[in-house]
Parts: sequence; structure tokens; C-alpha cells
Amino acid sequence: MESTVPPALFPTKKRPFYRVLYVQVLFAIVLGGLLGWMSPRIATNDWIKNLGDGFINLIKMVIAPIIFCTVVSGIAHIQSAKSVGRIGIKALFYFEIVSTFALVIGLIVGNVLHPGLNFGGKAPDPTMVAQFAKQAHEMKASDFVLHIIPDSVVGAFARGDILQVLLFSILFGLALMGMGDKGKGLRNLIDDLTTGVFGVIGLVMKAAPVGAFGAMAYTIGKYGTAALGNLLGLVATFYLTSALFVLVILGIVARIAGFNILRFLFYIKDELLIVLGTSSSESALPQLMAKMERLGCSKPVVGLVVPTGYSFNLDGTNIYMSLATIFIAQALGTHLTLWNQLVIIGVAMLTSKGASGVTGAGFITLAATLSVVSPALVPGIAIVFGIDKFMSECRALTNITGNGVACVVVSWWEGELDRKKLREALNPKAYPPEISAIPAAVKL
Repeated sequence: MESTVPPALFPTKKRPFYRVLYVQVLFAIVLGGLLGWMSPRIATNDWIKNLGDGFINLIKMVIAPIIFCTVVSGIAHIQSAKSVGRIGIKALFYFEIVSTFALVIGLIVGNVLHPGLNFGGKAPDPTMVAQFAKQAHEMKASDFVLHIIPDSVVGAFARGDILQVLLFSILFGLALMGMGDKGKGLRNLIDDLTTGVFGVIGLVMKAAPVGAFGAMAYTIGKYGTAALGNLLGLVATFYLTSALFVLVILGIVARIAGFNILRFLFYIKDELLIVLGTSSSESALPQLMAKMERLGCSKPVVGLVVPTGYSFNLDGTNIYMSLATIFIAQALGTHLTLWNQLVIIGVAMLTSKGASGVTGAGFITLAATLSVVSPALVPGIAIVFGIDKFMSECRALTNITGNGVACVVVSWWEGELDRKKLREALNPKAYPPEISAIPAAVKL
């Protein structure tokens, strides 16, 4: 199946280094961090904050159309509906296995390094976490399942709810597939629409350095290095654990699938830097889908695995929940038995999905997990309240890396991975691709 991603989005001609997207974003992150550190008053200005928020909103603007076009086009070109179900089942099976590893490694590191034993910070203030505890108490698994079904298709697209848009896209794609030759014109129209939407992404990505500058400046300016304090050990432990998970666990998975995790990280470095600057993995979703297709993953797998993974394959969030739970228990002097820690794994597997797309999801999922393990631990999330912004960046980086690896693995598992494209794209001598060029058709 031919790719619908315009070749112009991946320029092959070498550019001056200062015009390469990842260089611009990296430079913007450094400048933003310096501004936040040297002049917090200016960095916390609404206009600076809006630079980051505005860029994320621009990206979110095209997420729903990208998911719809990619999923519908991919499914409509498949000959059998059984293939769609098979890809979905394999993806969910992979998600649950890897998510379990993420939770377990967080528990192991927490028990070995004991980051909360010598905590010397202030006692937690229960009032700071009241709203998160309330939302966590109200969250039910049945509500999550029902939430996947949209009240209306228009509402799902308007809200940009990934799972709801994905459900409608799968149903629409299956219906279009069933039309056979009668649906050929509509399939061609959607393929053309996909090209146009990726053209919009090419334009939007021009603003990535500006967005990264604003988001980083505001984060450092508002929270500053003082927010770290006694919690620096937890931050360092979390980053170390996430790096260990990516390089070892995902590295082994990548090796089994036939590629090198370090080369893969280099391949998606543009997306990783955008996520680092904006603290949001959604900001790189469209670019990641395009790059996975260019890497040799089939269109149906990309369309199903990547969007679904943003709700079901949250490796960084899982590591955070297990490690933060251990940290809070140690800081409050509460002993967690082996059974308590097994409960953490079971509960976190559900709560990490249940709060998908909810504002403050990190705290809601953590509060929901703590309330089941031991209600006395719930006020303890106030301990990590001040550093969550620093943690969210690492969570997002780990999440997007895990989803990229999952896409390649499921494509390989399905026998739909183009090995030639994979080798060429991950060749360290190749000019690194980026989604930053404006397609010729939309040049001004």
C-alpha cells in the first residue's frame, strides 16, 4: 500500500544546520529555560504562556482529522475485516505486557533506591489534593468504557477525544471497506484529504520553536529550581528509571523486532524535543504517525496502534505511578507489603486508562491508585505537587517512545514491516528526516 504522506514533508536535500527543526527547537528550549531562570516575572507573563499553549492547540486542531483520515484510509484498503481485529488484539496484548514491565520496574527501583526514606520536606496539605481525590473517587471503569462511545460524531471531533474519534473512524473504515468498488471514489477523496492535512502540519511545525520557547520559559519561570528542593532525588530517580526502561526493556524489544533503539531515538529526535519543550506527547502525535509510516510500518497498523497507544500504552505514566506510590509511602512512613505492591500493579493498569484525556490526569490516576492501596496515602500526593511539571516531561517522552516502538513491533508481528524502508530510515549516515517543510502545493 502506497503512503499518503507527501514526500515533500521529508526533504532529502541537506539544509544548513540552523534551518533544521530539531536544532531550532533545542535552541528555543535553552533560550526559554534561561529566560525563566533569569527573569521569572517576564517568563510568567500571559503572552509567554500563550506561545506554548497556542502551539499545542494548533497541533490538537489537526489530531482528530489525522486520526480519521489515516485510520479510515488504512482500513478501507484492507481486504478482510479480520485483519483489523487481529491488529487491534495484538496491539492491546502488547500494550498490557509492556505496561506491566513499566509498573514492575518502577516498583523495583523504588524498593532498591528508597527515594522517600530520607524525605525532609513539609507534611502534605490535604486541601491541595481534594479535587483530585474527589475525581479519583468518582472515576469508574464502566464510565471509562461508556466514555469511548461519543454522544455525537461532531462532538467527538470538536472535543478532539482520541478514543471517540478512533471508534468512529474504525466503524467508518469498515463500512467503506464493505462498499467495495462503490467506495473507490470516497477512498481516493480521503487519501487526498490526508495529504492536505499533512500539509497543514507542515505549516504548523514552523511554529514549533516558538511554542517550545514559550512553554519552557513559563515552566521554569513559574516553578523554578526551588520547586525541586528535597524532591530532587525523586526527579532524578524517575528520569533514571525511565531511561533504564527505554534503553533496556524497549531496547530488548527493539532488538527482537530487528532494529536498534538508539538509532530509533535519533530518528524521532524532532518529536522528542517538541515533547520536551511542550511537556505534551500529543504535540508530536501527527508527526509520529507520519514518521512511522515512512519507517516501513503499514498504514492500518499506524492508524490503529499509535492513537490507541496514547490511551492504552502509557509506559511513562505507569512508571511514574508505581514509583511515586512507593516514594509517598516511604515519605509518610507507611510500610507496603508485597500484596500492597501487587495491588498497585493491578489497579494502575486500570486507572492509567480511566483518566485518559482528563485535565490533571497524572494526579487523578495517582490518587485513584493510592485510594485503593491505602486511603491514608492519598493526601501524600501533595508532596509531589510542586514537581509534577518536571515529571510530566519525562512521562511524555517515555510515552511517545513506547508508542513508536509498539507501532514497529506490531507491524513486524503482522508481517507488514518494510525492512528496506526500516534500514534506510535508521541508517545513521542518512540525512535525518523532519516534518517541517511546506509542501510545494501549499507554498505561498
